Formats: sequence, structure tokens, C-alpha cells
Amino acid sequence: MIELLNVSKKYRGKKALVDLTLAIPKGKIIGLVGENGSGKTTLLKLTAGLLTPDLGKATYGGQPITRKIATDIAYMPDADLFYPYFTVNQLFDFYDSQFVDFDLIKAKEIAQFLNISLDSKIKGLSKGNRGRVKIAVTLGREASYYLLDEPFSGLDPMVRDDIAKGLIRYTDIERQTVLMSTHELKEVEPLLDEIVVLRGGQIIAHEAVDVIRDTYGKDATSWMVSLFRREQ
Repeated sequence: MIELLNVSKKYRGKKALVDLTLAIPKGKIIGLVGENGSGKTTLLKLTAGLLTPDLGKATYGGQPITRKIATDIAYMPDADLFYPYFTVNQLFDFYDSQFVDFDLIKAKEIAQFLNISLDSKIKGLSKGNRGRVKIAVTLGREASYYLLDEPFSGLDPMVRDDIAKGLIRYTDIERQTVLMSTHELKEVEPLLDEIVVLRGGQIIAHEAVDVIRDTYGKDATSWMVSLFRREQ
């Protein structure tokens, strides 16, 4: 399990996370939502071992999170960080050389499922197809945790639907967890088990989607809007 205990993080004196506590168990799909600048990307990077907290503890299996955690956690940033001259197939080979848990057969199966040509050059792909490639190389790893930063951002509805189907088909929720930041809450709600809401670097709510529907009688988007209104 990943645990963040009283974690705080600053950038150039500006608070990004403030005394944040969160447990992320295996076997869940969790949505991380909030306004721009609320701390979602910082939380993901800290959980992936790319940042260290200024205060508090971030642990995985009881051990401090460091960059070595990359062997168990697959992090997908919002930005495209691929070598543009690679073909998709060459990109898969590169990931295979970097991560012991990368499964070439699985990655190619995901590419086929998402209608990606292995011979395509990265630099020649549309934004939608680059989004599909990012999902393929991320889910191509047999990681315990998948941390996805805005996997649906700027993509058309058809691409978002394909990626959502890929997440369902190619993750094993009995033993793997997906934590994704998203502004597309309405579209991804059917995928989610839990929702974590950030505001000003703090968690203002953490609820199971079933509880939101059954207790509050609302869909997740309506619940979040009402939550923000109460916090104003």
C-alpha cells in the first residue's frame, strides 16, 4: 500500500500540498480531481518518487518512497516525453530495455486494440494517437500501481472512450490500482471506485462512488460541484 502521512510540499515558497494524508490500497480505480493548481500533479509525482516531501512521510509497503519505486509503479505524465524519431515499435523496445516488468506482447496487443500502427513514427501521430501510445506503453508494464496524469486531456470523445476501454481490459483490479487525475469526471465516473478531491493542496473529500450515489443521491460531478460551493 502507498501511504502519505501529513505530507507538505512547496515550490518556490508556494504551497502545493499541505498536511495531506492519503492511503492508496491495491485493487482500486481512484479519480483525483480538483481545480488547476490544486496539487494533483504534485501528488502523483510525489507518489511516483519523482519528488520528495518537505514535511511528512510518503511510503510504499512501509518503506520511504524514492526513485527506486519506479520498478513497481508506472507513471504516465501529462506531457509527451517520447523520442519523436522513434516508431511505436521502437518505443516499445526502449521501454522493454528500461523496465523488467514491461510485457512486449501485452503492449502490442494494447496497440492493436487501440488501432495504433507499430510502424508509425511518434512525430507523425495526432494528439489522440499519441494519447493511445502513452496508454499502451504504460499499461504494457505489469506494475502494482498505474499513476496517470490527465490521460483524457484534450482528446476527442472517441479517443477517450478507447482509452477507458483499454483501462478496463488491460488492468487487473484484483491486484493493481489506477490513480488518475482528471478533469473529465463525468466521463470516467463509471470506471471509478473512489474519488479524491483536492483544493489548495489539501484533500477536502475522499468518498467511494457508490456512497456518493447512495448517500448523497447525486452523480459524482454534481456532488463535486456542491462540495466546492460549500467550501467557498
